[in-house]
Amino acid sequence: MIDNISWLAIYPEVVLLVMSCVVALVDLGVKSERRTATYVLTMLTLAVVAALQAMYASTGNTVYGWGNMVVSDAMGNWLKCFSTLAVMVTLVYGRGYAAERGMLRGGDLFTLSLLSLLGMFIMTSANNFLVLYLGLELLTLSSYALVALRRDDTLATEAAMKYFVLGAMASGFLLYGLSMIYGATGSLDIGEVFKAINAGQIRHQVLVFGLVFVVAGLAFKLGAVPFHMWVPDVYQGAPSVITLFIGSAPELAAFAIIIRLLVDGLLPLAIDWQQMLAVLAIGSLLVGNLAGIVQTNLKRMLAYSTIGQMGFVMLGLLSGVVHGNADATALENAYSSAMFYIVTYVLTFMATMGVVLLLAREGFESEEIADFAGLNQRSPLYAGVMAICMFSLAGIPPLVGFYAKLSVLQALVASGQGFHIALAVYAVVMSLIGAFYYLRVVKVMYFDPPVAPVRITAPLQVRAVLTLNGALVLVLGILPGGLMALCADAVVRALAT
Repeated sequence: MIDNISWLAIYPEVVLLVMSCVVALVDLGVKSERRTATYVLTMLTLAVVAALQAMYASTGNTVYGWGNMVVSDAMGNWLKCFSTLAVMVTLVYGRGYAAERGMLRGGDLFTLSLLSLLGMFIMTSANNFLVLYLGLELLTLSSYALVALRRDDTLATEAAMKYFVLGAMASGFLLYGLSMIYGATGSLDIGEVFKAINAGQIRHQVLVFGLVFVVAGLAFKLGAVPFHMWVPDVYQGAPSVITLFIGSAPELAAFAIIIRLLVDGLLPLAIDWQQMLAVLAIGSLLVGNLAGIVQTNLKRMLAYSTIGQMGFVMLGLLSGVVHGNADATALENAYSSAMFYIVTYVLTFMATMGVVLLLAREGFESEEIADFAGLNQRSPLYAGVMAICMFSLAGIPPLVGFYAKLSVLQALVASGQGFHIALAVYAVVMSLIGAFYYLRVVKVMYFDPPVAPVRITAPLQVRAVLTLNGALVLVLGILPGGLMALCADAVVRALAT
């Protein structure tokens, strides 16, 4: 018998599912080329769902439902709230772009975005291997369709095929790893898996074998080296609005499943998976920052930037358990710094792609770094937003990217391990190298003559959201305490259960 608590745990997901179906049905009768009614209904749905998630998160309660298969806690609810806001911002930035390129002939963009978000919600709330995999597949299948949404574009079709093939392989890795852990522990419940491993009665070799495949599958979702092959091609080939979508909200869901699997379920194996994350982080920082230097396409450069930034996220995740001791303070510092990093990175990435979408016009994508030449002369506001984002991604104070990097490095150094301190030094050196390609964009905007003095126009809501987005990158760098405290509290509450 399903009780009221079970329904309470998934109430926002139910609302989102029902409204996804409603939006799809309503769109059948919409004649507007810009799908105004569909867009408004979608944004209202997202606003209500975000408010529900924020309300759930602010209570700080942890609720288990459906036979412990789903969990509603502060960390998950905040991540779902931020994911919803990211999808809202994506649709605000991308609606005009999509309309000009014939991507709004149907309401697929809005319906698939809502279904992708539902997949993220299920992943984030999962307390069971099967539920987690169900959410992951809903997200990935919707994402494949979104990448291929511009059917007449060969680059987008090619990107979708690469994404599908590599994504299927990564899903297979993850599923095989989970099946190995299920075979060893006899349970699909993440909490029961933790108890079984912690009892120490299972062969360590079997668990580590399954763990390797799990980490490989998770690394693909984050775009970490050597599972990064899809990121540059998909970012460049997909329509810019879809690049923005893929690079924002799904990153938050990927972080959530890493916490659910590696921390909630496999923390007794932390010594093993932290070593794996260290290798992935070292490779991601090296490849992301070195390969980014030679890119001339901005979206491809941002893809390598993402790879490097995910290296920092993994550095935060690998410093929680020291010498086999899961100290509460170390766990809080490590995982809250990683959560803060991923949230602020998504915020910065959205503003960056917002400027790219703003400069794009019919028949012109504005994807090359050279297309931003002299942007300051054409629009000081948009050039300023882009410069703030580039400086933040490079980790220059007082922007939020600097504080995010600092919090991860502090968590590493606080562990007191020589290897972690060496990793912190290595990360700083890689960040200095990577700063080159961020600063090159600023140089092009402010010191190169404009190529085409085209007047930049945008709807009021796009200009307002982009300005607010850029301002948050600056304000959260100067006053990071509130968001950092929110992340720390959410992590502490998640670990306590």
